[in-house]
Amino acid sequence: MTIKPQAPATDRNRFAILEVLKVEFEHSHSVLEIGSGTGQHAVFFGHEMPWLQWQTSDRLENHGGISAWLADSSLENVSRPLDLDVELVERLPSVYDAVFSANTAHIMSFAAVQCMFRLVGRCLSDEGRFCLYGPFNLNGEFTSESNKAFDESLKSQNPLMGIRELETLHRLASDNGLAHSRSYAMPANNMLIVWSRV
Repeated sequence: MTIKPQAPATDRNRFAILEVLKVEFEHSHSVLEIGSGTGQHAVFFGHEMPWLQWQTSDRLENHGGISAWLADSSLENVSRPLDLDVELVERLPSVYDAVFSANTAHIMSFAAVQCMFRLVGRCLSDEGRFCLYGPFNLNGEFTSESNKAFDESLKSQNPLMGIRELETLHRLASDNGLAHSRSYAMPANNMLIVWSRV
């Protein structure tokens, strides 16, 4: 039996994210989560928003932990994870009303971030929306000293990682048929950014 992995940050941020997703996904039916990680977000949001069919996804090495959370939850509206590496998968067999991803853009290489936006542009339905949570830089500046220290820590682990500039992400979104809709300030110097299909 696989032990359920625990990400403490997920427990801290899930309620704040939920309040936004309840609004942004109010009229959605199907959601693709890119980078489900431990599976904690999927189970929590799937339970709190039962009108959504929540599709988990991640690299294959994370599927055991996600599946353990899903098995323990017995939720019928949260689906087993897709094997998804954004740098390897260009298209998906399904189209989704919404896409959600949390704490992924800063641990991916920038090339992978570009691939993620390209994939979102291809799998998002008309009037769909993409919600991306995490730390972001504004106008070329860190929004806090803690984010600056976090960025330095990321780059010490892998120079391809790092906090992304929000204006750069807006350009990637535009290149893939999406427009910036709303930005929400979140706890711990994070943000939740929403782009919509245009």
